Amino acid sequence: MNEIFFLVEEDLESGYTAKALGKSIFTNGGTLDELKINIKEAIHCHFEEGNLPKIIRLHFVKEEFLTV
Repeated sequence: MNEIFFLVEEDLESGYTAKALGKSIFTNGGTLDELKINIKEAIHCHFEEGNLPKIIRLHFVKEEFLTV
């Protein structure tokens, strides 16, 4: 596998959450730096050493609400 994509969202309670697309990998972190460390750890737990993705892409999703 060459790369893996994560959707990253801000969470009011825990900081940030990340969910891998097409894989059962989910993690969170209080800060972006903590989240990145947790993503790397989760990938190492999910994949065998020879099958680790070479690139980890983070897609940041930001929701905004407008009132009329």
